[in-house]
Amino acid sequence: MYVIITIVVIAANGFISIATLAHAKFVIANFGEVQVRPSVLPLAAVLQLAGAAGLLLGLLGWRAIGIAAAIGLVLFFVVAVIIHLRSRAFRSISSPAIFLLLAIGALLVEVLR
Repeated sequence: MYVIITIVVIAANGFISIATLAHAKFVIANFGEVQVRPSVLPLAAVLQLAGAAGLLLGLLGWRAIGIAAAIGLVLFFVVAVIIHLRSRAFRSISSPAIFLLLAIGALLVEVLR
């Protein structure tokens, strides 16, 4: 179960980081809705990609890196949910909330394995 959950989180964060780097329309719209400058897009993408890479390293045996990556993703998405709440962007809050739940799941299975 640990491997499946971690792979899902890696794939989801890998996909969204690539979409962010590519300036996908849905990403631009989401960032615009919460009044986050487009100049932040590359940083957000790199942080998510680093989290996915860290989870992959955790799968490959570097458990401490996997745990650190999961913690980083949890923090990243807690901030994203807070930004959505402060902006009253309730229509699009499900996206960061789902990613937050995935990151929490990855952290739990990494710590408990």
